[in-house]
Amino acid sequence: MQMLGAVEAVQSPSGSRSQTSLAYEVIRQDIIAGLHQPGKKLKIQDLADELKVAPSAVREALSRLVPEQLVISRDQRGFMVAPLSIDDLLDLTDLRCEIEAIALRRSVANGDIDWEVRLISAAHRLRALPQPQPGRDAHTAEWMAKHADYHAALVSACGSRRLLALHAQLYEQSERYRVLSAYIKTERNVVDEHQQIVDLALARDTDKLIETMTRHLRRTTDLIVEAAKANAFS
Repeated sequence: MQMLGAVEAVQSPSGSRSQTSLAYEVIRQDIIAGLHQPGKKLKIQDLADELKVAPSAVREALSRLVPEQLVISRDQRGFMVAPLSIDDLLDLTDLRCEIEAIALRRSVANGDIDWEVRLISAAHRLRALPQPQPGRDAHTAEWMAKHADYHAALVSACGSRRLLALHAQLYEQSERYRVLSAYIKTERNVVDEHQQIVDLALARDTDKLIETMTRHLRRTTDLIVEAAKANAFS
């Protein structure tokens, strides 16, 4: 499993990552993947024992996750996983659609042949994988990584480090909600949606691309909101 490999990297003599980096990466990915439930208290000693790192490394890792809005620090009460809510999802989706539009427009305008190759490669690697299932396994972890690569490739030529950083942060926060969609039965063909977005990007049809991406993002949000209101996750 991913966590085991990360732990071994730290424990081995050649392991280059610090214990804090290990704890940060594993806890962060587990929160995004939904393996730590929203609102769950994160017990430092339990996490340290699980990851085989020092409690101080876990504490520092959790502190680093606070500004990313994945963890909440409570005075004298430790840390907890940031909660999820419909209002937050709607707000996040609105902002993400606006940032996607800006980043896509710049990326299409600036993108060269290297950008096209990166995009085609990312889309092909994602399409080759089966759709993720609820829970955590090697296939789901690989799909999530390739899905992130795909969305990053689309905006990679935008020319702004700050815009890319904001885009990445909003993407990761959205992933906490997107993983819920794996529990929803739908006739939606996400694979075709991803390919349509790539085709429009390569055709430099910016307006249609932004329209299609916005619809793609909002469709996921709508499914989650409808399921939540119907108590489909209970």
